[in-house]
Amino acid sequence: MKRLAILGSPISGALSPVLHRAAYTALGLDWRYEAIECSPDQLPSHFAKFATNGQWAGLSLTMPLKRAAVPLLDDVSHTVTVTGTANTVVVREGRLVGDNTDVAGMERALREAGVEAPEDAAVLGAGATAASALAVLSNFGLQSALVVARAPSRIRELRAAAERLGMGLQVVGWDRAVEAFQRKLVVSALPPYAADTLVTAAAGGRCGTLMDVVYRPWPTVLGSALHGARVVVIGGLPMLVHQAARQVELQTGCETPPHAQMLEAAIHALQGRRSESTC
Repeated sequence: MKRLAILGSPISGALSPVLHRAAYTALGLDWRYEAIECSPDQLPSHFAKFATNGQWAGLSLTMPLKRAAVPLLDDVSHTVTVTGTANTVVVREGRLVGDNTDVAGMERALREAGVEAPEDAAVLGAGATAASALAVLSNFGLQSALVVARAPSRIRELRAAAERLGMGLQVVGWDRAVEAFQRKLVVSALPPYAADTLVTAAAGGRCGTLMDVVYRPWPTVLGSALHGARVVVIGGLPMLVHQAARQVELQTGCETPPHAQMLEAAIHALQGRRSESTC
């Protein structure tokens, strides 16, 4: 039996086990997928164990490991190189090969919603997901982006990613968030609840599409505020499922991962957790 897992901290609420297990069932694979609590300082020992144990086929990485993992990998994709982040590991003959499926997941979710060639764009946040968002904007043909960061002085890694992508970066602080919503596409790469205070900044902007990477709770306060105001609002669930499907493709070798079954399982799980929270 092949083993896989998602690593991160905190990890108890991760939806990835639901998605991957649904995929393995649909593919007829007797594979095991679990969640493992892991901090950055624990990552080297975990990686050493996974590389030497032939049962392990791959890993998913979530915060705070997406950047910490990169120097520990034996090989990485071009996407990892330019973003400086990895959320996927494939174990191949004892070697750990990293990839970043967040980029593919975000891009597919945007294209599904009709976003093809945004005139301009802004990113809320400056973490690993923001770096993936810059890569998506580059794929859309944009040569620059506005970034709203709580601490503009602490975005060295994001600036480095922009340079590798050949993108210009204008960085403003939280007090100038209103400028982001003057862009046609806004990608919120912030954790749950972090964008709640930006509702006032969003009012009266010319934003045409908001993508909020949060999938729980949904809708977010920001998403609710913009929904219906001639703004297309995209939640984080489509991105999550698309990136997980790409992980399944890389880790199993299946060229057509069961996206529909994964999405159905995710929706069912989220509905179940919502019901439990109201009991």
